Amino acid sequence: MTAPLLPDMDVVLEHRPTAWERIRDWWELDPGRRRILCWLAPTLVTLLAALLRIVGVGHPHTLVFDETYYVKDAWSLWAQGYEGAWRSNANDLFAKGDTSALETAAAFVVHPPLGKWLIGLGIVLFGPGSSFGWRIVTALVGTLSVLVVYVIAKQLSGSIAVATIAGLFMAVDGLGIVLSRVGLLDGILTLFVLLGVLFLVLDRKRSMPALEDPAFHARGDAPTLWGRVLWRRPWVLAAGAALGAASSVKWSGAYLLAAAGLYLVVTDALARRRAGVALWPSDAAFRQGPVTFLLLVPVAAVVYVASWTGWFVTAGGYDRRSVDGNALASWLHYHQDILAFHVGLTASHPYASPAWQWPFLVRPTSMWVGGQNQPCFGTTGCIGEITSIPNPLIWYLGVAAAVYLLVRFVRGLARRSPMPWSYAIPLVGLAGAYLPWLAFPERTIFQFYTVVMAPFLILALVLALRDIAGRPADARTRRQSGQRTVVVIVVMIVLVSAFYLPLWIGLPVPWWFWNLHNWSPSWI
Repeated sequence: MTAPLLPDMDVVLEHRPTAWERIRDWWELDPGRRRILCWLAPTLVTLLAALLRIVGVGHPHTLVFDETYYVKDAWSLWAQGYEGAWRSNANDLFAKGDTSALETAAAFVVHPPLGKWLIGLGIVLFGPGSSFGWRIVTALVGTLSVLVVYVIAKQLSGSIAVATIAGLFMAVDGLGIVLSRVGLLDGILTLFVLLGVLFLVLDRKRSMPALEDPAFHARGDAPTLWGRVLWRRPWVLAAGAALGAASSVKWSGAYLLAAAGLYLVVTDALARRRAGVALWPSDAAFRQGPVTFLLLVPVAAVVYVASWTGWFVTAGGYDRRSVDGNALASWLHYHQDILAFHVGLTASHPYASPAWQWPFLVRPTSMWVGGQNQPCFGTTGCIGEITSIPNPLIWYLGVAAAVYLLVRFVRGLARRSPMPWSYAIPLVGLAGAYLPWLAFPERTIFQFYTVVMAPFLILALVLALRDIAGRPADARTRRQSGQRTVVVIVVMIVLVSAFYLPLWIGLPVPWWFWNLHNWSPSWI
C-alpha cells in the first residue's frame, strides 16, 4: 500500500503567517474593518499628539526664551498692523495683560510676519494676559503636523502600520512637543514645510503615470526626441503656496522651496528616461523646467508678499518710508537690512550650536528654568525645565536611518537598479532643512531649528524599520525576528519619551531625577 503524500514540512512552516500578519489579514479580509482602521489609526495618533501639546500649555505663565519677541510682536501686528518697539519691563506687564508698554515707533524685526499673525490669533481670542492664548496656535499647529506626517508616511509606504508608527514617533518626540508648547515660529514653519512635501508626493502620484508612459510623449511613428510638457499639475501649485507660506514664517522655508524645485526637475527627467525620451535631461531642464518654475515659484512669491499686507497698508512699519515714500522700494530696502542682519549674526549665546553639531545632538536649547526649591515628590530640592532635547532614540536612530537610505539610494543609482522612490522624500527634506545651514558655520543658530528636520528623520526611520520588519517574500524566521525588533524599538522609544516628558513640559522634578536626563555634560 502506497503511503499518502505528505506536504513538505519546511514549506508548511515557511508559509505559516506571523502573528503580525495574522492581525493584518484579520483586518484586510473585511473591508469594513479596514475602513475603520483607516480612520481610527490617524485619529488616535492625532488625539495623543493633542493631549501632549495642549494640556497645561499655559505653563509657565511667563514669556520663555524668544517668546519675548514673537508673542509681543504678534500682539503688535494685530494691534497696529506692524511690529512696534516695547518699553522696559514689558514682559512682566504683558503677562498681566497690560500692553501699555507698546510704542508706536517701529521695531526692527528680522522674520516675515505670517507666523506672528497666526500666534496673534490666540492672543486676540484669549487676551494678552493668557499664556494659554500665547501658545494655543502653535499647539494646534504641532498637532496638525503629526497628522500630516501620518498622511505622508501612508502615501510613501501604502501601509497603515508604517504610517501609525511614524505618527506615533512624531507625537511623542520631545522636539515636536516643546516647539508646540512655546510661542516660537519654528513649529509653524514645520507645518507648512510638511504640507509642501505632502503636495509634492501627491503630485508624483498624479503626474508620474503620464510622464512615464511612452504613449503620452509619442508623436506618430517618429522617435521620441522631446517629451510633452505637462501644465496640469495642481499639486505643484499647492506645494508652491505651502512653501511660500513657510518662507513667510522664516526665510529658511525658501531652502525647502529650492529643494522642491530641484526634486521636481530631477524626477521629471527620470520619468522621461523611463518613457524612452531620447533627450530626457534637456527635456526636463529646458522645456518642462520653466513650466514647473511658473507653477511653483510665482504662487510662493504671491503668498510671501501677501503676508506683508499689514506693513504695506500702514505707515508706521520699519523702513516704511525709507525710499522717498515708495512702498515697494522701501520694502526691498528693509529686506536688504534683514539680509545683512542674518549674514552678520555672530553674537555669542550660551546655547548656540552650529549646524555640524546637530546630528550629534551636542547642545540642546534650554527654553526655561524655574521652580527651584519648590516642593515635589516629598522633597524641596526640585527644578523645572523646558528643554528642546528630542527623544534621543528617535534622533540617533533617525540619523542612522537617513544614512542607511542615502547609502542604498546612491548604490542603487550607481548600479542603475530600481530604488523605492519613497526613499527620496525624506532625503530631499533633510537636504533642504539641513545642508544650507552648514554654509554659515559662524552664524548664531540653535539646535531647536532641527524641528524642521525631525519629521524627515522620522520618515527615514520608519522606512528603515519597514525594511527591518521584512517583506512577504522573506523567510518566516526572518520576518519574525525583524518584526520583534521593530516592536522592541517602538516600545523603547515610547518609554524614553515618558521618561523625558517632565523636562519637555516644565514639571518640577527632584535634582537627581533631572540629572538622569543629562546624558552629556553639554546638555546642561
